[in-house]
Amino acid sequence: MPEIRGQLRATGRVAILISQYNERVTSRLLEGALDCCRAAGVPDEDRDVVWLSGAFELGVVAATAADSGRYSALVALGCVVRGETPHFEYVAGEAARALSEVAVRFRIPVGFGVLTTDTMEQALDRAGGA
Repeated sequence: MPEIRGQLRATGRVAILISQYNERVTSRLLEGALDCCRAAGVPDEDRDVVWLSGAFELGVVAATAADSGRYSALVALGCVVRGETPHFEYVAGEAARALSEVAVRFRIPVGFGVLTTDTMEQALDRAGGA
């Protein structure tokens, strides 16, 4: 039976889209994404880091980046912490739906790096320590 497996390697320009909301967490996610780009051999000049207000906006910014034809891959980073309202479900769900739609519509890989946690402490732990 044939086996198909992706490889981490440079294949063109990469846009890293990152939410400023919960920046204590997302800045750590950015460090990890940049490390992965280095490991794949993506030169610094082939990486664009685009800061945006929150995770909800990731979809529209990803669509704009994909539509530009400039990128071979996108990485979306954000952090949504559960609160007392259904806001958590709406933001996390719409971010996932929109990013998936971008990947299918534009036939471009979209890395989904949006943490969804119950507390800020969990988010910090998952993003690489307190």
